[in-house]
Amino acid sequence: MILTTRLLHWYDRHGRDLPWRGTRDPYRILVSEIMLQQTQVPRVLLFYTKWLRRFPSWKILAQASNADVIRAWAGLGYNRRALMLRDIARHVINRGVPKNEKEWLNLKGIGPYTATALAAFSLHHQTFPIDTNIRRVAGRLLLGRPFPSPSDDDRLRHLATRLLASSPTRSFDVPQALFDLANANCTKRPTCITCPMIKHCLAAKKFLSGSVRVPKRTTIKANETIHPGKKYPDRIYRGRILKRVRETSQGISLQALGHLIDPTFRPSQDQTWLAAMVHRLKKEDFLAIKNKKIRLG
Repeated sequence: MILTTRLLHWYDRHGRDLPWRGTRDPYRILVSEIMLQQTQVPRVLLFYTKWLRRFPSWKILAQASNADVIRAWAGLGYNRRALMLRDIARHVINRGVPKNEKEWLNLKGIGPYTATALAAFSLHHQTFPIDTNIRRVAGRLLLGRPFPSPSDDDRLRHLATRLLASSPTRSFDVPQALFDLANANCTKRPTCITCPMIKHCLAAKKFLSGSVRVPKRTTIKANETIHPGKKYPDRIYRGRILKRVRETSQGISLQALGHLIDPTFRPSQDQTWLAAMVHRLKKEDFLAIKNKKIRLG
């Protein structure tokens, strides 16, 4: 297929040199995929190598405590991903590395995209992982949809089988090339005029004609809890709690914690809210409380 040939030719010349692309090790690929969830590539690059130095294998990570992985994850955000990654490592040590997409999907914390990505990038199976970026590029190229939605995924997988089959020895590079095209040209407001796929893209003429209305949002806004009188959602304050606790080896009291995470903290109206967040973090194994001192779990 000419489209695949053109795409891979561009990728060979302009693709990003990312460390997780030089390996088929499922552990290293999984680390990258989990880190890349809700985190931009430049930021992941700051943490990926450091994490692998600290936890170079399934075995070493499986032996890590909650406090170990939370400290190592500091700065990446969405800390639940760190504990999930450690728990997957424990599963792998006990039952072995999954051998196909279905087995990966059976692991707690592994969704359809991640399972497919592991099958494609580690096992080199001819399968097509679809995330927001790949959906956007493939939907424009193959369907002519300026802003495709998840309802288009089944059609995209069907059409993508031809892309993968046309280059069987490099099928795993096709989604990587689409990732890079999404980063270089096929953004929310694409630069079609300089895109290497302009002659093959079914949506390019629509964008170039100026007839496409670009929506303010292309993803569903998260429904987050915001405590009355607070500027940010609870997620931000939970992160601040972990940061403050992580920075002290002696533990910290609930009374002292309030003003450390929020300068506008008022015990009369915020103490119950703070205690509820701490209790939930304790329930999720991020925190432990002993002698009224809060520490990492």
